Amino acid sequence: MSNIAIIAGSSRSNSQSAKVARFMRQRLIARHGLQEAEISVIDLGSYPLPLWPTGDGGPWSMFEKQLLAADALVILAPEWNGMACPAVSNFFLYASKVQLAHKPALLVGVSAGVGGATPITELRAYSFKNCRLCYIPEQLVVRHVEQVLNMPEPVSEDDRRLRERMDYALEVLLRYADALGPVRATIDMTNPAFANGM
Repeated sequence: MSNIAIIAGSSRSNSQSAKVARFMRQRLIARHGLQEAEISVIDLGSYPLPLWPTGDGGPWSMFEKQLLAADALVILAPEWNGMACPAVSNFFLYASKVQLAHKPALLVGVSAGVGGATPITELRAYSFKNCRLCYIPEQLVVRHVEQVLNMPEPVSEDDRRLRERMDYALEVLLRYADALGPVRATIDMTNPAFANGM
C-alpha cells in the first residue's frame, strides 16, 4: 500500500479543512485498507509556516519528513475571497522537488458556500512548477462544508454523493501512487541545472 500525506491548507486552527482532512484519513482506513501509520495529516492552521524560513527548522522539519515518506498527497485548498488560502500557497514556497517530485496529488477545493473550484484552478496553474508535483485529473469540491462530513453516516443526499465521489477519487489517487512509484525511482533529480521549473 501507499503512504498518503493530507495537507489541510487553511490558516485557521480547528478549520473545516482540517475536519475534511480527518474525515478523509478515516475513509482511507475504513474503505481503502490503509493503516493509520500510512496516513499523515499536515494541518497548516495548527502548525503555521512562517512567510519565510526562520532557520530553526520550525514545523517544516516535521512536515518534510512526512512528505518524504509520502507516495501521494491530498491538497485541501479552502477558498478565501475567491482565491486559494494564503497558507496553502505559502506551503508551495517551502516545498521542493526533493519532497514532492513526480508524486501524484488530488486537489480538493473547500467552500462554506457554493464555490470551491477556483482554488483548484489556481493551484493547477502554478503550484507544481518547482516541486514537480503531479496533479491527477480527478478533483473534489466540498461545498457547504459545514453541513457535510460531520457524522459517520450521511445526513443528506449531497453528503452521500460527496462521500461516494471522495471514495472514487481516493481510489484513483492510490492507483496513480502505485503507477508513479517506479517512474519516480528512475528519474535523476540531482542535476543542479534543472533545479527549478521553466
